[in-house]
Amino acid sequence: MDAGLGAARRGQDLPRGADECGTTAFESVPAWRASARPSLRATILMNPSFLLDDEVIASDNSIINGQSRRRLHTDAAAHLRTDGKSRMTNTDHTPLAEPVSPREIPDAAIAMLDAEGTVVGWTHAARQLVGYTAREVVGRFAAHVLPPPEEALRAASYAEQCRAQGGWSGTVAVRHRVGHTLKVTLRLSLLWGQDASTQWLVSVTDIGTLSSGTTNGPVRESLLARAPIGIVVHDLQLRCRLVDDVMEHHVGVPRDRWFGHHLKDLFPGFEAEALEAVMQQVLESGATKVHEYRAWPPTSRGRAHVFSASFFCLQDADGETMGVCSMSVDVTGNRRARERLAILSEASMRIGSTLDVMQSGQELANLAVPLLADHAFIDLVESVPFGVEPSGQIGTTSGRRPPLLRRAGLATIDPDVAELPWVREEVIHVHPASSFATALRTGRSYLEPVLDTHASPWVDHDPVRAQKVRDTGVHSLMVVPIRARRYVLGLALFFRSEEQTPFQEDDLLLAEELVTRAALCLDNALRYAHERTTALTLQRDLLPHHVRGGAAVEVATRYVPADMDHGVGGDWFDVIKLSGARVALVVGDVVGHGINAAATMGRLRTAVRTLADMELPPHELLTHLDDTVRRLNEEDADAPDQDPAVVGATCVYAVYDPVTRRCTMARAGHPPPAIIDPQGHVIFPDMPAGAPLGLGLGLVPFESVELELPEGTLLALYTDGLVESRDDDIDVGLDRLGVALARTGPSLEDLCSQVIEALPSQAPADDVTLLLARTQGLEPAQVASWELPNEPAAVRIARQAAVHQLSEWGLEYLVSTVELIVSELVTNAIRYSGGPIFLQLIQHQVLTCEVSDSNTSHPRPRYPHSIDENGRGLFLVAQLSRRWGSRSATNGKVVWAEQDLRSKAVAV
Repeated sequence: MDAGLGAARRGQDLPRGADECGTTAFESVPAWRASARPSLRATILMNPSFLLDDEVIASDNSIINGQSRRRLHTDAAAHLRTDGKSRMTNTDHTPLAEPVSPREIPDAAIAMLDAEGTVVGWTHAARQLVGYTAREVVGRFAAHVLPPPEEALRAASYAEQCRAQGGWSGTVAVRHRVGHTLKVTLRLSLLWGQDASTQWLVSVTDIGTLSSGTTNGPVRESLLARAPIGIVVHDLQLRCRLVDDVMEHHVGVPRDRWFGHHLKDLFPGFEAEALEAVMQQVLESGATKVHEYRAWPPTSRGRAHVFSASFFCLQDADGETMGVCSMSVDVTGNRRARERLAILSEASMRIGSTLDVMQSGQELANLAVPLLADHAFIDLVESVPFGVEPSGQIGTTSGRRPPLLRRAGLATIDPDVAELPWVREEVIHVHPASSFATALRTGRSYLEPVLDTHASPWVDHDPVRAQKVRDTGVHSLMVVPIRARRYVLGLALFFRSEEQTPFQEDDLLLAEELVTRAALCLDNALRYAHERTTALTLQRDLLPHHVRGGAAVEVATRYVPADMDHGVGGDWFDVIKLSGARVALVVGDVVGHGINAAATMGRLRTAVRTLADMELPPHELLTHLDDTVRRLNEEDADAPDQDPAVVGATCVYAVYDPVTRRCTMARAGHPPPAIIDPQGHVIFPDMPAGAPLGLGLGLVPFESVELELPEGTLLALYTDGLVESRDDDIDVGLDRLGVALARTGPSLEDLCSQVIEALPSQAPADDVTLLLARTQGLEPAQVASWELPNEPAAVRIARQAAVHQLSEWGLEYLVSTVELIVSELVTNAIRYSGGPIFLQLIQHQVLTCEVSDSNTSHPRPRYPHSIDENGRGLFLVAQLSRRWGSRSATNGKVVWAEQDLRSKAVAV
């Protein structure tokens, strides 16, 4: 026997009845109908005098008597047989009758009884259940397979109940042919024939198989739950001979019209031909089959119901086919439940594929059409797409104007979307008296099965659009608020125009469940957008807003944050003006994404600027920065209230001197810079990579590389997001970058844009940072240098030389100040060093005075008391200068001081 149920039931089981819990051998439960029916003689059905034990059955005499009884009941089965051949019906044009896989065929045993309780029809399923063949049972009384005689007396009382109620169902014990007892659910159903004749259909399901894990079918579960089952018995020519009252209710056709007709004669509008084809197959093969079909009961208000029909072949005493019995169960609720589950399952896969709020709204609309509605619109509160929560919680916005909405999703079955009165991303003004405003304020759904497109407040508010709505034929509306954490994020609107059936309460329940799941995705996207916006705002505030290279370089920058899936990273760049017209170029990348990476980036950028003010060489600066990052890691590890997070970063640091046109650079685990000479040749210099910062891998010290760069050379510093991708090797990215940078002619801003546009994806998986710097050189006339002897007379020589140079540059207003500064710096050099002394004046955006000597010790200002005679020199220099400081040099140090210029004109 085929077991289980599959395709027709779409993998979902109906609820089981309560029979499994019963332990009494005869557990009587009233049938679903209680009206009086013609009597079934208990003395025939369950009288002990007709019980046959195994010995009598095995005797020849008993078999002969049984054959005699079968001959007496030949006429009872004759009306189900004809001499004509059965025909096969074409089903090509009736696809709605769905075949079911073998594992879904129910195992309920079926037997036909006449009004006297004699078996007139038997099935293969019945034989498999109780062991008796049709030859052994047909023509005998039903008591043949009842329990032993001592139990039959208890069953007699239930016969009266069956007779009074026109049917009976309950849990009984039935004797198998080999002698053991089966606990089964038995159901007797009254069938009506022509001229008010009656017969009984016995349905039996073995309860013992319920624990075996076999999938139950709709008919079998209906037997267990005692749900209404529509029954029809057809003869060999597929004409209706017997029908029960339930079938009349299923399809709304009086039973008198059934007799002697084919299904296609009664119901030309539904899948009659397909069902007759299935019955023909059952007649020819003898196998049980299950199909689903649709019908429109009178009480359904025009809504189709889905029925699952099981077809059994009935056999006479000789085992010959005498007809086919169909048992139909209304599985509309189960079917709709499966459809709802399928839609919700689809929602979990299709909604929230990205963390983009607008995209999630569109995904919800796409899912709803056409599964639920003909048109769907997702309108979000205008602040939500920008990562900002709505201003008021549910129930706290009474008296306020409804917020503006922005259409995030739009889907429609109408192929000509352009003519519809809706546009994605448009701003929606909600009328305060409309149902939309009420849903926004209260957070409750609204169902309007028949949409009034003539008198609603929104019609008067926008009559032009209302007319377009009427033109589309929209007639039914559901408004479902998108709720999350006591906020209404927006509204989901569902309309029907092509589907004539209006929305009903179960549609609203499905829509609410669908929107609830979508709301979780939208809320996640909103919170992520909020966090991403916060991190991006923090990062942009921590990055320099305007970068200038002074007289040393012309600069341009670009920063592209990572896509929504990966979040903002910790990239940073900086251009730091140093003494002597020099400039420092910095690009770094903190490991990780999000607000923590952005905050760490800000700390490291501040540390780099602080170390740069100390005028450290690039390799020393990276060494100190590595120590800083490691200290940050140690502090985070000691924090008791948070999990330790390892901070790592990469960095490249370069210093360019426009006086010497030399560039010194070092890197810590960062991609090498690109250098493009004025002729467009691109190189990536071979320089020590260094270890990333903060990871404790600095076994090899950082090293600096010094290069001479002709004026007009282009330096490109960048992060790995510009050259690395999951699909290509880094060499491919470096080649692509080199090709983009080799283009001559465009400005640096245009060149930055071209490099970014050359990225494989405009939504990169990692942050992209690019810093371009084109070198410039100072003219010889802007720099004046002198070598001074290490003797007291050098002070006077230095003053005279400075005054003369300032006069040539037209900077006489600085003479007195510069004289004093030169005197103090040269005097200190003479006092504390033993080698030659050099004086240099540089006129660029400021005037820089530099004094270098062979002493490597840096000066420190002193704060003398009023009675001290010494220690006021550097104090005076600090008071007279714009800023001052010192830096290490190859053979000593350089002490410098800057003066502001009145005019930015530079002498040539």
